[in-house]
Amino acid sequence: MKAHDLLGPTLRRVSRSFYLTLRVLPRDVRRPIGLAYLFARAADTIADTALISRADRLKHLELFRGAFRDGDAGHLGAVREALTAPNGNAAERELLTRVEEAFALLQTLEPADQSMIRRLILTLTEGMAMDLTTFPGEEEGRLVALETRADLDRYTYYVAGCVGEFWTDIHLAHRPSLVRWDREVMVRRGVRFGKGLQMTNVLRDLSKDLRIGRCYLPRQDLEKLGLRPADLLDPTATTKVKPLLGDLLGVTLDHYREGWAYALAVPRREIRMRLACAWPLLIGLKTLALIGQSPNVLDPRVTIKIPRRVVYALMVRSCANVVSNAGLDRYYRLLRRGVPVSV
Repeated sequence: MKAHDLLGPTLRRVSRSFYLTLRVLPRDVRRPIGLAYLFARAADTIADTALISRADRLKHLELFRGAFRDGDAGHLGAVREALTAPNGNAAERELLTRVEEAFALLQTLEPADQSMIRRLILTLTEGMAMDLTTFPGEEEGRLVALETRADLDRYTYYVAGCVGEFWTDIHLAHRPSLVRWDREVMVRRGVRFGKGLQMTNVLRDLSKDLRIGRCYLPRQDLEKLGLRPADLLDPTATTKVKPLLGDLLGVTLDHYREGWAYALAVPRREIRMRLACAWPLLIGLKTLALIGQSPNVLDPRVTIKIPRRVVYALMVRSCANVVSNAGLDRYYRLLRRGVPVSV
């Protein structure tokens, strides 16, 4: 019952669109993937909470990492006690109060699944630590940028690309129909898949991140345009930064191309897995179209969000084409044409 509750109501309360993806997945991978998601959300809560100082966030994130590195749930009690104050987010507070239950559930999985989840969480939290050590605190009134394009690529691997690697390995372990997959090729595509989705988040959340001291646009690229990170706080800088935004949009679409090759490589009889791979990319293309068409992505008053009715319509149409590579690909290309080649 506890497992059902954790991977049902609790997960639904702390997830965004991921819960829909999880529900459509084949039953034998839902538990390890759902559990991995809960741990990732718990870690993200630790890294982002305003309840404790940035230094304490790093300390408790390291305690959380220690549970996965050492296999010792004893580290998690201190995290729970520090981060479950009444003024926190109710759903996140519930998750943190139950993180030890989730860890106990982890230990009931097959050893190979446990190992994959531990490796994933240690990699994801490396990216969260990178955020906390690279950027200033939200209240410091300073803005810091990543230094190079390589730093941005490394960051997107830590926080999303590694998920594509995990996703591939967990399905290979549980779905016999994937026996013909070339793991090396599919892991590479899976990593690009994850990076593309994270780059979408970076471009969508640009103005919001700038106002909490985080600039994911590399300083070296900004410098070539005669810009400093602080200049991006002025929405009128959008004209000068457009070449870089257009370039990064192109990088994102290159990642999507590899992600889409991944989705189409899923055997047609694996309907649930095909949908779970197709939906994030199709929704992502809709988001990239809004970013490309936005009057000013630097203006914090501009909201980039797909209406729920559009998401549901997209899901229905993809379901109608799920067993046809040609049908799915036509729909993908239709949405891809809606993304401007420059912003």
